[in-house]
Amino acid sequence: MTDTLRADLQNAVRLLEDARTVTLLCHVQPDADTIGSALALAIALSRRGARPTVSFAAPASLPESMIGLPGAEFLVPPAEVPTDADLVVTVDAGSRGRLGSLGDRLDGAVSLVVDHHRSNTFYGTHHVIDASAESTTAVVAVLFDEWGVEIDRDLAHCLFAGLVTDTGSFRWVRPGSHLLAERLLATGIDGAAISRRLLDTHPFAWLPMLGAVLGSARLVPDAAGSRGLVYAIVRLEDSRGLRPEEIESVVDIVRTTAEAEVAAVFKQNEAGWAVSLRAKSSVDVSVVASALGGGGHKFSAGYTATGPIEDDVDALVAALG
Repeated sequence: MTDTLRADLQNAVRLLEDARTVTLLCHVQPDADTIGSALALAIALSRRGARPTVSFAAPASLPESMIGLPGAEFLVPPAEVPTDADLVVTVDAGSRGRLGSLGDRLDGAVSLVVDHHRSNTFYGTHHVIDASAESTTAVVAVLFDEWGVEIDRDLAHCLFAGLVTDTGSFRWVRPGSHLLAERLLATGIDGAAISRRLLDTHPFAWLPMLGAVLGSARLVPDAAGSRGLVYAIVRLEDSRGLRPEEIESVVDIVRTTAEAEVAAVFKQNEAGWAVSLRAKSSVDVSVVASALGGGGHKFSAGYTATGPIEDDVDALVAALG
């Protein structure tokens, strides 16, 4: 741990200890890392006498796969998020824009940004950002240790949810990842059940959607310095009635293509396209995503696009080089 990170953790503990009312904000289209981090912090704050509130701007409801996470009672709709909290904490959001309409809760507020994205823009008044961490819940675990918070079964459940999803069921790990997982599992949580609910449970409608979407897949062997790009398109008519997590799961199927270093899935929405990028080992897709207005991790990133799909694919190919 660097001296800077240790100092930031100590400062974060002081902020959390002093705050009586705390707003915890997750990014739009929340995944288990942002929700798990926020709920774990909310539980810890509540036990210490604070009044936490957790929210996200969109969609209108929590993804079904996360409904069973402890601490869900602290979730409120965006309209009920206070404007006068002692402290605003954002989790797993690399930029203010990722907070959507709730970004205005940062205006004039004392804020703490907790994250693990290398592309974080340091938009808060205080920060705990560890770009070497495999998930934001891993950062929260270190914060709990600094704070003297015992990680019990409920906290471990929330933290494990973010860890298992952001590591792709431990396919993308770093030294210490399995040690943290073992520590969390030792509290008695059922890691297999948590993983199954988050990653391996889909409605039947997911199957015909996959058939349509995978049929759209195209290989661009000359892209990314001849290392290859594979991409697929999820149109609105293919995904109606499906949850965001069903749609997002497509990229992990597309990325298995042997002939491509980089995988992309263009997911249509009312405003244009949300694009998910994945790389295997030699392309930093966070750089590519940043060039196109987004951000993320070295091997997992994303951005938004608004043009005709043909132009957006051409822009991605150009950015990959």
